[in-house]
Amino acid sequence: MADSDNSRTLPPVTRRDFHSVLAASLPTYPELAASIITSPDICDDDPAFVTWREWCAARQDVTESCLRQQKLEAKLISIVGSPPTSSKAWKAADEQVGYSKALKEESRASIAENRVAEILWYTPAQSIIGATAKLHAIVDKWQPCADSDAYPWPQIRVVIADLLKIDAQMSFRKNGRDPVSTSASQRTPRCG
Repeated sequence: MADSDNSRTLPPVTRRDFHSVLAASLPTYPELAASIITSPDICDDDPAFVTWREWCAARQDVTESCLRQQKLEAKLISIVGSPPTSSKAWKAADEQVGYSKALKEESRASIAENRVAEILWYTPAQSIIGATAKLHAIVDKWQPCADSDAYPWPQIRVVIADLLKIDAQMSFRKNGRDPVSTSASQRTPRCG
């Protein structure tokens, strides 16, 4: 993104990498990562997928800055106590620890992630991979926990798993290979 201060170079992502990342993030179907073997073609021809990669990097920055801020907050509280003994003691310890600076960095990272997410929502997907990437971002961003059973998260994870299977099957057919292993297809109900 031109207006982003994130200059991280993103590595190329293959269809196999994408399936593995998403399948691993679907606790409803943990066996999916092992059962789907896909072709290693690069998926950078879908603008939604490209934006999803940028969003993943921004999301990682938010996660890292949040963890850093929480660690510094705990250190600050261990120094001055909770509630703090005085605002002067808090400010002095904060300057030493760098908590306020980390809090601002977390806020900047969150704003940047939200900007990329907004772009992602409005970027038309041009493939199953692009649409799946957008669904993954929705789940990752707003699901209360990775294995939430609250509606609609399990249902959305099932749709993502379906899309990954369809994409793998289409990719295999295109390359003249067998789609998904027999054991995986036996576990997966098929339409009559």
